[in-house]
Amino acid sequence: MTDSRSEIRPFRIDIPQEQWDDLTTRLANTRWPVLPDVGWSRGVPVAYLKGLAEHWRTGYDWRAHEAELNRIPQFVTEIDGQRIHFLHVRSPEPDATPLMLLHGWPGSILEFLDAIGPLTDPRAHGGDPTDAFHLVVPSLPGFGFSTPLAGPGWGSETMATAMVRLMSRLGYERYGVQGGDTGSWVAPAIGRQAPEHVLGVHVNALLTYPIGADGELDGLTDAEQRRLAAMASYNDGYLQIQAKSPHTLAYGLHDSPAGQLAWIAEMFHRLTDRPADEPLDTVVDTDRLLTNVSLYWLAGAGGSAAQVYYEDITANAWSDGAGEWGDTGADGDAAASWSAPAAGTVPTGVLVSTAKDVTIRRFAEREHRVVHWTEHDRGGHFFALEQPRLFTEDVRDFFRKVR
Repeated sequence: MTDSRSEIRPFRIDIPQEQWDDLTTRLANTRWPVLPDVGWSRGVPVAYLKGLAEHWRTGYDWRAHEAELNRIPQFVTEIDGQRIHFLHVRSPEPDATPLMLLHGWPGSILEFLDAIGPLTDPRAHGGDPTDAFHLVVPSLPGFGFSTPLAGPGWGSETMATAMVRLMSRLGYERYGVQGGDTGSWVAPAIGRQAPEHVLGVHVNALLTYPIGADGELDGLTDAEQRRLAAMASYNDGYLQIQAKSPHTLAYGLHDSPAGQLAWIAEMFHRLTDRPADEPLDTVVDTDRLLTNVSLYWLAGAGGSAAQVYYEDITANAWSDGAGEWGDTGADGDAAASWSAPAAGTVPTGVLVSTAKDVTIRRFAEREHRVVHWTEHDRGGHFFALEQPRLFTEDVRDFFRKVR
């Protein structure tokens, strides 16, 4: 007898109208603070957020974007008691390579929308059909419709175990994995856990750390020294809160759509690649941003998505007691607070945004079997969303090497 919990079931987004009405009512009744007008130096300006919230309330058409998402095949299943939601888009090319795409925080499956067509059907987009992929795009546990969390413990390693089981359940024995941000932790973990199944791991927005080894900072290029300095001076307030008090944070994010909007909008404003005087919508469409925020709000995922920071940073104790990410040692260098995982053996490709990433190659090569390294001077932290063409080309280039 088949266990119904292991079944893969079709899924369609269908948000009740009363839930959307509640959102717009809450936005209309937002209690706006009076704060100094100092631009973005202390977070999201009130005037900016008021305008964005008003567009969300009166100008944004959720039903149109819900319908757009529902044109993509979606499914849910249960793994280890956790509901897993995912897109599954098969290529028209029968010999396409299975590929899992993994988002991060504060992103979602939406990061990959513009890359789905070119990756699954390169023939229709002026590409080589041998570059085709069957795509599996999960909402990570605690994100989107992979909610609610079944319990504590859903860090990147546990997520990786569930993703391996998902690919097996779908019948894929040999596949690639791509991930950015949180996905850049989960994807290598999949490679470490199931190297016999993973033909290659491609990552972007990869974090790399010094570990205090003698000479590890000698001979860094000017660009690498800037990345190390950016890491040490990075405003990681959101990270510290999500790592140490995700439940306290959850009340504000779950009860106030304006709070959820501000929490995500600041990160998109900070981490996208554009001139400082250009608005965010020059690189990320405003409605795409609001659809992303809507997924967090409608799924009640603000607090649950933060849990991975607690699991991977606090519960698993990133540091050896020397400090935390962003601390600096007595000599001004980043503290030796990262206990590196065992080095992976699966071929790995690293895409670096020179504008926003702090990835340093020698540190990456200590933890990963790097066979492909590219640096792009366009695109930021949300690379697949900001530069889908460049993202698609880099993924294709890497997997040509490892197929």
